[in-house]
Amino acid sequence: MCGRYTIALERDDVEERFDAAFDAPFAPRYNAAPGQQLPVITNDAPERIRRLEWGLVPSWAEDDGDGLINARAKTVDEKPSFREAFERRRCLVPADGFYEWVETDDGKRPYRVAFEDDRPFAMAGLWDRWEPETTQAGLEAFGGGADVDEDGDEPLETFTIVTTEPNDLVADLHHRMAVILDPADERRWLAGEDPRDLLEPYPADEMRAYPVSTAVNDPSIDDPSLLEAADG
Repeated sequence: MCGRYTIALERDDVEERFDAAFDAPFAPRYNAAPGQQLPVITNDAPERIRRLEWGLVPSWAEDDGDGLINARAKTVDEKPSFREAFERRRCLVPADGFYEWVETDDGKRPYRVAFEDDRPFAMAGLWDRWEPETTQAGLEAFGGGADVDEDGDEPLETFTIVTTEPNDLVADLHHRMAVILDPADERRWLAGEDPRDLLEPYPADEMRAYPVSTAVNDPSIDDPSLLEAADG
């Protein structure tokens, strides 16, 4: 699975790599975690880098709790939670590494997985928009029909990361890994009619994995020291 990741890049570098502009302030992230507002590029606005909450809440859900952080590639086009998003609402999740945990005699040990040159990449994602129950406002009061939320709440936009079988490197750490897209395939993932063939493990040849501090276990810790290699 993918439960934490990094995007330890400056704003200008992210915008140049993905040919898109942030619509809100951005700072490098060394411990991106579920429930946080994180940068994504959605298919309906490929020129913008927006911030959505990690943990997908389907549009039809009764409430906005229990967001789904991962979607299995094998069933992403079948499961009700993801089927519509796979067909209509795909996104790119910019990153430059992700964390996995390995069981050891001393407990779980975190590892960071990244390209050897630490270059940025896009993980395949899905997004959705959940709206609170609305009530039809009085036509006379508004001069026409309008859906207005009784509590004034904004719609909740969320995303999930698609995972697939691990490559030879990640297989030593976990039984699944995030789908990393080849740069040439990123726009097809956003707009292609049937991009299921893209949901394969990225080859391990140019990637590395190394142990990092257990400080990454705490999502409130988010600083560059988390990227440093620790004693194995």
